[in-house]
Amino acid sequence: MVVNFARSPCPIASTLDLVGDRWTLVVIRDMLNGKSRYNEFAASPEGIPTNILAERLKRLTESGLAEKHLYQEHPPRFEYRLTHKGAELLPVLQEICRWANVHIPDTWIPPTAFMRKRRKSN
Repeated sequence: MVVNFARSPCPIASTLDLVGDRWTLVVIRDMLNGKSRYNEFAASPEGIPTNILAERLKRLTESGLAEKHLYQEHPPRFEYRLTHKGAELLPVLQEICRWANVHIPDTWIPPTAFMRKRRKSN
């Protein structure tokens, strides 16, 4: 398999090239918390613009972090779910939450269910 690195083969740079923008991890967080439909992501408190949301969902599916499933044909509507690869980001997001709660004043404490959630083994 040939891998083309956007900037370098550094694992941090390579991961940030994939999920390091302002919105992608928020969408992944929402998927980890059970959201799957476009309108559910759009309703998140961060207020992601709809054009950016559509692009992020497309990028997540193209990169293999999520998959989409048709749930309505007319008009076509899709549900999005994390793949195993995408779900493997759970402990990363949990650690980001822990770090933020210690170092960024007034960040909300994530729900206990999210922080205790475990990766599903495949």
